[in-house]
Amino acid sequence: MKKLLIAVAVAAASMAAQAKDIVDTAVAAGQFNTLATALKAAGLVDTLKGPGPFTVFAPTDAAFAKLPKAQLDALLADKAKLTAVLTYHVVPGKVMAADVKPGSVKTVQGASLTIATDGGVKVDGARVTATDIVASNGVIHVIDSVVLPK
Repeated sequence: MKKLLIAVAVAAASMAAQAKDIVDTAVAAGQFNTLATALKAAGLVDTLKGPGPFTVFAPTDAAFAKLPKAQLDALLADKAKLTAVLTYHVVPGKVMAADVKPGSVKTVQGASLTIATDGGVKVDGARVTATDIVASNGVIHVIDSVVLPK
């Protein structure tokens, strides 16, 4: 009986985690504070809380820290440019790691990301460090750099 209760508790926790949308999942992870701030500044929170599905290549706080402070501050102050950069990190649909193939993939922003799979998965040169973080409206793949539209 005790094992059954534990199994039910684990299943409930898993379902609760999947009930969170992309934004709530990212915020709960604790390593996407700059991304969350940027999403608010760009007015994209409601979009990424929407039905989706979305695939988000999410830069960590450390990835944002690689940008020069002046560049990051200017980006956060320019809503149009910030929106373009953030939507460049989003692909329509739910693409799990097992389904990733090398080549180009069109982003919500309109331009295409280049996916490479030699020596690990890279998105426009940013290394994917964690995959398949499932949310109720899509999936998050963690990247180690902010990618900028060409």
